[in-house]
Amino acid sequence: MLGFCCGSIWFCPVLLVLMLAVCGGNVVIQRDAQFDMTYYDTVTSDNQTIYSYNHTVSRNKTEGVRVSVELLSESAPSPVLFVVRQKQAVLSFQVPLILRGLYQRKYQYTQVGRTLCQPPTKALAETQFFYVDVSTLSSAGVHYQLRVSRVDSFTLQTDKKFSFNATPSQPQFFKYVFPDGVDTVIVKVNSQKNFPCSVMSIQDIQCPVYDLDNNVAFIGMYQTMTTTAAITVQRKDFPSNSFYVVVVVKTEDEACGGPLRFYPLLPDELLDAGNRSKTLDVIVSPAINSEVYVMGMLFCLGIFLSFYLLTFLVACVESKRMNRKREGLLNADASPAETASLLGKASVSPYEYGSFADNGSTLSSEAVTDSLASTDGNYGCMGSETFKRRIIAAHHVAIRIDRSLESVARSRQESLSSVEEDDYDTLVDIDSDKNIVRTKKFLCVSDLSRKDKRILSKKYQIYFWNIATIAVFYALPVIQLVITYQTVVNVTGNQDICYYNFLCAHPLGALSSFNNILSNLGYVLLGLLFLLIILQRDILHKRALERNDSTALECGIPKHFGLYYAMGTALMMEGLLSACYHVCPNYTNFQFDTSFMYMIAGLCMLKLYQKRHPDINASAYSAYACLAAVIFFSVLGVVFGKGNTVFWIVFSVIHILATMLLSTQLYYMGRWRLDSGILRRMLNVIYTDCIRQCSGPMYIDRMVLLVMGNIVNWSLAAYGLIKRPNDFASYLLAIAICNLLLYFAFYIIMKLRSGERIQCLALVCILFTAVVWGFALFFFFQGLSTWQKTPAESREHNRECILLSFFDDHDIWHFLSSIAMFGSFLVLLTMDDDLDTVQRDKIYVF
Repeated sequence: MLGFCCGSIWFCPVLLVLMLAVCGGNVVIQRDAQFDMTYYDTVTSDNQTIYSYNHTVSRNKTEGVRVSVELLSESAPSPVLFVVRQKQAVLSFQVPLILRGLYQRKYQYTQVGRTLCQPPTKALAETQFFYVDVSTLSSAGVHYQLRVSRVDSFTLQTDKKFSFNATPSQPQFFKYVFPDGVDTVIVKVNSQKNFPCSVMSIQDIQCPVYDLDNNVAFIGMYQTMTTTAAITVQRKDFPSNSFYVVVVVKTEDEACGGPLRFYPLLPDELLDAGNRSKTLDVIVSPAINSEVYVMGMLFCLGIFLSFYLLTFLVACVESKRMNRKREGLLNADASPAETASLLGKASVSPYEYGSFADNGSTLSSEAVTDSLASTDGNYGCMGSETFKRRIIAAHHVAIRIDRSLESVARSRQESLSSVEEDDYDTLVDIDSDKNIVRTKKFLCVSDLSRKDKRILSKKYQIYFWNIATIAVFYALPVIQLVITYQTVVNVTGNQDICYYNFLCAHPLGALSSFNNILSNLGYVLLGLLFLLIILQRDILHKRALERNDSTALECGIPKHFGLYYAMGTALMMEGLLSACYHVCPNYTNFQFDTSFMYMIAGLCMLKLYQKRHPDINASAYSAYACLAAVIFFSVLGVVFGKGNTVFWIVFSVIHILATMLLSTQLYYMGRWRLDSGILRRMLNVIYTDCIRQCSGPMYIDRMVLLVMGNIVNWSLAAYGLIKRPNDFASYLLAIAICNLLLYFAFYIIMKLRSGERIQCLALVCILFTAVVWGFALFFFFQGLSTWQKTPAESREHNRECILLSFFDDHDIWHFLSSIAMFGSFLVLLTMDDDLDTVQRDKIYVF
């Protein structure tokens, strides 16, 4: 009898009838209940109440059911347990509901509302029963209120906004079914209030649904939110072609950047959670289709490949212009028929030196002179003085031919032997007079380009090989790490790991934000194009040296292309590493995005200095060592710099000392020593130049630059020490960019002040680059996300796509900044082309 009572009573429907049975000493009360009716009742340890509900479930329509409970007794020694038994699921919770926060703080809630999981049914229509069991261990009666209601808008509609309220003890979830023809949707949840902090989760259609603060992160994708949350959902990830949108309000706001509550005095003290109700809106919209992906990729390729076409057209126009200029010079030199006859008899042209060397031909000045003398009778109509002058000119041509052939032969012989970087000073007189030459008041490029050009060229090629080696060793672990990051995000579903612009993050394969990665293609393509331009210039320069062109040997800024190759490689690596950073952007891998920015800024400054100081520019080893120190401080600042006063003091002191040491190095052209006698020499200079006699600086221009540089750097150091910005990596990058811009402006001003001019192509590059940089910085400062804040606060800055429904503001920054960097490199390359025909002893150093 007891077995029958305890077993069959669960399935015996009775309408409005009390059925009493003694089962283990407890009184079980079962009643048929109706939807949308509120039941007030009392439960004790001696009785248990069962509410029986039935409803119709159809295959084509899902109806939500919500159970709401409120505890009416002010204090109960034991909680009341509610168990909801369904056909394929069981849900249980206690009231008061205890939810834990940080440091095991406990919050109790006397009002609880839960939505029942609705497993799919295969039948066209089916009547299902579910039961709500109410029990407690309290001997005293506990009063409660129970209400079960239908959720009319349980299934979300595409592009239709739905508003609802949620609390930590009353979470909400809704169902969405993919419509035909839609493979990807974006689920957006918005609120007018920042706090309380909440969580939006996407879960598969299965029971149970994890909809409490302590278990919402167990399955699916989720992210914290203050005012905005957005998750892109793909049909391929949900075999049932549907999913749940779960919204949970957290018990504390610390995860969203809110204040942290005080620590309880007693370990088991229950805290009052207060009013943590939040009104939210949810809307599900279709995402972009494959055509938009294709259009975005074609747009990106088209923009940057057009630069290849433009460069090709400019190269063709420049080649035609140079050919016309060369033909004009040849015609001008050969316009007198007599001179043409003389050179014809000499059988040589100044533009054919290389061919003589290649054919092994020999031609002496005496032979040319004799040939000219034998034609004396042919020029009887000319005056004797005119004829003598022409004979002398032709003789000089022949002498230059001899020297050219000897130089080519000697250079070929020397190329057979290896050149070591340690053999920088190959001229015997360099060591003896460089201290005098470099301290002249007015220096020319010829004074600082006395070393062997072959050795200097080899020295600067080391820049390229070193940065190529650094790139390989740096990029491989970076790629491995970001792949791991993306895998963790995909497996755990924790979208707080990566700081995307979730309102414009288009997935492709395993990548969560393909558009942010694609937009970095410009750095790679334009970096490669710059390398091709440098290669073409390098080949032309080597050909000029092979034919012993006096213009290439003695005129213009000395051509060393190693730093240019390093700059192009750094630009390509910036694109690769920026793409790696945007696979999963966060504060731990931000140095991937900035490391080669430091490299580019440093290499540009070195190239500017090398233009007129080729003999005394820094070696690749010391330059990269300094850049490594910068990156080291960048990592320290990101990890330890936030709010750390000691770190900022140490960094500011190091920054100021490094500025002073570099200023001294530049002012004295390296002719000083840092040793134990430095203080004595400083005092001696101060006494002789400031106290004994008041004399101004010897190098006015250099002093002006260095004073301005020190003012800027001291100001930046003071700003960092006072404000202590959270984004230390960007602060460090700002220091590098400010110094580069200052040096570049000084170089342009001094160039114009020295009477030099800027050619049309360089001027166009300067103006174009300045305009593009202005637009690029505008989009950079839009700030679509920031890892200086919590992920939820970062999402407050998210914005919709603005270009082709595929690219956001930061993508446009990638486009424009890559173009601007390419233009900046072209400015460095072409700004001194006006000096290619000027003797180096007439080009001033500044």
